Amino acid sequence: MNTFNDIKELVTTLKKEEKLISEMFSKRKSIDYRLSDALNLVDYEEGRIDRLIEKSVIRENGGLLELDGQFLEFFEQVLYVSEEINLSYIDENIKSIKERIVYFLNESSENRRYTYLRFIKKTFRNMGLITHRSVVDLRRNIENTFKNEANYKNKQLKLENLDKKRTIVTNLIQQTLALINEEEPTFFNRALDEELSRIIIELKNQLGECSHNLIEIEKQIIDYLNQIKQQGQFLEKLRKLKYLKDNFTIEAETDIKQIISNKNQVIFDAKTNQSINLSIDFLRESEKAFEAIKRIAKQHKDRLSFKPEIADSISNEYLENSLEEEVMVNLEEVRNRFVATSDNLFNFILNYDFLKEIDFNERVTIFCQIVSQYEEDLKIQDNYQTNNGIEYAMVFSK
Repeated sequence: MNTFNDIKELVTTLKKEEKLISEMFSKRKSIDYRLSDALNLVDYEEGRIDRLIEKSVIRENGGLLELDGQFLEFFEQVLYVSEEINLSYIDENIKSIKERIVYFLNESSENRRYTYLRFIKKTFRNMGLITHRSVVDLRRNIENTFKNEANYKNKQLKLENLDKKRTIVTNLIQQTLALINEEEPTFFNRALDEELSRIIIELKNQLGECSHNLIEIEKQIIDYLNQIKQQGQFLEKLRKLKYLKDNFTIEAETDIKQIISNKNQVIFDAKTNQSINLSIDFLRESEKAFEAIKRIAKQHKDRLSFKPEIADSISNEYLENSLEEEVMVNLEEVRNRFVATSDNLFNFILNYDFLKEIDFNERVTIFCQIVSQYEEDLKIQDNYQTNNGIEYAMVFSK
């Protein structure tokens, strides 16, 4: 396998083929990317694709292209769109810090002590970011599993496995805090400087926020599992009743008649209006009825009698079957594609291909809808720009 000779060659190659790589990354889940599609993005120079395959940036299999797993994971991690929760990385960081602390305390050379200290600072800084990202990914996976998984058994198993990961993250946070507060007082007394102190304070704030979010995630998982349990029990009971009914044994083996007889839910019955017709003999013989008829007739003596107009026959054109198709805007799909880019939301929507003609005002409306519905996934800045007389905030993906 050929690799890049240096970082400059890597960056230059990615920059040159940014159009193809960006398109393949944004459509990594929606379509299988064909070689013919890729050729259109490299001006039909097949040698450029061969070079990416040779350098293991992309892989080819049966005329289909995909980003190499190493580059795909790198892009997802940097852009915060990864769905995998890498808990082993946090655990390895804790072990690495403990090792470097021992090396630091045993070292007499100031230069080598500083090298160990610099690694510890960098690792502490990364641990806060990765823990926060793991919690965000955990919440997103839980919601996606509950909403999109159709199989109830798999839905329950996935939620239980995600709950185990939540427990692991909680334990790792506790281990990190114990390492800072209790386990290595000698190291922090000797090595604590202004930068390390600032990193530790920021890390504690991040871990505290993650702990609060994990409590809410635990409540959410419990609620989802209870809903699944209730739905499962209902479906199981419904299947049993269906089985008994199909075998004509439902009345003999259940007390369904007794239960139904005890129900008196008349509010669900349709309301019937019964007209009261007066007796003909009463109308003929009663003076009161006669006076009532004269009074009613007097009130309606000026009423005009309108002859109903007969409508024209319906044209055969209206009776013909016709289909009308309309392309609807899927806001969630637009959001998912946006978070895979580094563009601001307004400019992204302004240039987005909706597969139908959408004017500027409609695109502004879509911008407002995405900001209001997916505010938690977006980073709304305080600076503003203007386009066609519309002032909008700069919005990026988190």
